[in-house]
Amino acid sequence: MTIRYESVENLIKLIKNKEVKPSQIVSDIYDAIEETDPTIKSFLALDKENAIKKAQELDELQAKDQMEGKLFGIPMGIKDNIITEGVETTCASKMLEGFVPIYESTVMNKLHNEQAILIGKVNMDEFAMGGSTETSYYKKTVNPFDHTAVPGGSSGGSAAAVAAGLVPFTLGSDTGGSIRQPAAYCGIVGLKPTYGRVSRFGLVAFASSLDQIGPLTRTVKDNAIST
Repeated sequence: MTIRYESVENLIKLIKNKEVKPSQIVSDIYDAIEETDPTIKSFLALDKENAIKKAQELDELQAKDQMEGKLFGIPMGIKDNIITEGVETTCASKMLEGFVPIYESTVMNKLHNEQAILIGKVNMDEFAMGGSTETSYYKKTVNPFDHTAVPGGSSGGSAAAVAAGLVPFTLGSDTGGSIRQPAAYCGIVGLKPTYGRVSRFGLVAFASSLDQIGPLTRTVKDNAIST
């Protein structure tokens, strides 16, 4: 079974019905990234070892019918300005190269509690200051549907990874359009939640009075599930 373009909604059903294991999903995801991302350039860092380990742990819970958490076994990508404990977080800047946080952002704690699996950190405009994902120090992400076009920004890696079928959902951040614009450019669904609805603890700020973290998905239903 190839799950590359499966929705969050359908993956949840497949896992619940034991038609697919979390480890199979993670394996397919990394195969897709290896095949496609050298061209798309949506990921900055992969957390493969930890993702495989967690997926295997969830396999055991699945076998025991202990599938707690609304995102049990669902793989995700996280914008690189959201703090991830033990995983390099650079904001796509040379200045933060090698920075590995020793604490977790609130949104990541919540996602871990829901048993989602972190696949890796996705590209962005440097410090979220841009609208094309061309200002990243490390690489320029391209639009999965037209490699001569940009994916939008600053959450361009988040949008491109979802549109390319590399993960079913990602988190981005939005100050003045940085989730909504790349979602539109890549033909997916992006939500900027009402200010204050989502904790900003662990989000590297651009403009604290405007910044919000939100999900990017391929369907409206998936967006609601991931919120």
